[in-house]
Amino acid sequence: MPLDIDRYSHLSSPLQRWDPRLKIAALGIFIICIALLKTLPIAITALIIAAVILSFSNLPGHFVSHGMSGVVIFLLPFFLIMPFTYPGESKIYILGLPFAWEGFRIALLIFTKAVAIVLCSFSIFGSSRFDVSMIALQRLKCPKIMTQMLLFTYRYTYTFLEEMKRMHTSMSVRGFIPRTNAYTLGTYGNFVGTLLVRSFERTERIYKAMLSKGYQGEFHSLVTFRANHNDWIKFLFIITAGTVLLVMDSRGTFAQAAQGWY
Repeated sequence: MPLDIDRYSHLSSPLQRWDPRLKIAALGIFIICIALLKTLPIAITALIIAAVILSFSNLPGHFVSHGMSGVVIFLLPFFLIMPFTYPGESKIYILGLPFAWEGFRIALLIFTKAVAIVLCSFSIFGSSRFDVSMIALQRLKCPKIMTQMLLFTYRYTYTFLEEMKRMHTSMSVRGFIPRTNAYTLGTYGNFVGTLLVRSFERTERIYKAMLSKGYQGEFHSLVTFRANHNDWIKFLFIITAGTVLLVMDSRGTFAQAAQGWY
């Protein structure tokens, strides 16, 4: 099942009603604050805040968990690498390998911050249509070429995935069974080559169609944004939360990752 992140953007929620410009600006700054954290307790606090913010989006739990599963799988190797590669003396050995609690703590810090950032990303893009979010980014003076690249990448990733499924189904109907031999490798090589050729041809057709409709390097939209009093309150709350986390993190109440457990 493809993870089109704006699948449930139609669900009414406080985040869905929030002006997309202020939402992207506030949560974007909050994400930067999370990335700068160096102490585990503050990072866990940020994760809790990110989860609370996401709860106001009314996104289905199975949808979020499906998206988070890939992130968790990607992050789990940190728990296998960092504790056994952290420099310094170790008092614990597992299977003959030195295990450093400091390395485990750094891995946990990375994991916590990454999950919090992804939850904030769900809050941003899951509660608004992706094209509306890109228009909001453009209104925030983000380079037009960047927003257009993001929009095209998002739109046609799923198109090419569907193309891959059709090609794979066609191969299966013709009796292709993957095996560990040279024939299978050659078949998959032809599969990738054909997909690239079809992708190039489709891209060329799309570009010509856009030019025929007057495209000149800029998207024009009828979407309008209007921020009200509640939108600014949400903005100030998120900015304040991120600032407080950074201040608490820098005051030295807790030791940084390389210095101890807390």
